[in-house]
Amino acid sequence: MLVDFEVVERARAGDPAAFNEVVTAYRRRIFGTVSRLIGRPEDVEDVAQEVFLRLYYSLDQLRSSEVFEPWLYRLTVNAALDYLRKRRKRRLEARVSDLSDQQVMLADAAAGAKIQVDELQRSRVREQVDSLLSGVSEEDRVLLTLKEVEGLSLKDLEKVYHVNENALKVRLFRARQRVLKAFAASRGESAPERKQRK
Repeated sequence: MLVDFEVVERARAGDPAAFNEVVTAYRRRIFGTVSRLIGRPEDVEDVAQEVFLRLYYSLDQLRSSEVFEPWLYRLTVNAALDYLRKRRKRRLEARVSDLSDQQVMLADAAAGAKIQVDELQRSRVREQVDSLLSGVSEEDRVLLTLKEVEGLSLKDLEKVYHVNENALKVRLFRARQRVLKAFAASRGESAPERKQRK
């Protein structure tokens, strides 16, 4: 943790000086994470500001200061994903506005079925991933989201979690095992046993 638990507790209680201390401590790290997630330096500050706004308005919902860092990174990932979704939508709207009415109708007709199928598949995958991750702790969810969904490297995760690569590999292995166990339990199966070493 970059700040003491006591500072987070004071910030949760509404102390503006403590909140400023939290922002100052985590500012560089949040900027770095946002930069890696969105890949557009010119928009990093806006997205980081959104993270700190969300932090300010939802800090009182934090269960305990011990889970502050994973919770903050979940806020960061969500703000970055929201930004990427809006950007994709704006780009699509800009491209569509350049087309004639006839081109738009033809494109809609041709793409309609494919979009439905793709969206259904994406929706099923999202539901399956959400379902799998709902069976594990918040800390596991954040770690696996950053690694498997956002594609952060072990080096990036070292900076996020301030632990060495071997410790991260152990955490990731255990988190994946817990997901497999949750998946097996959801299907009424027993978790796959690890092979005994001879």
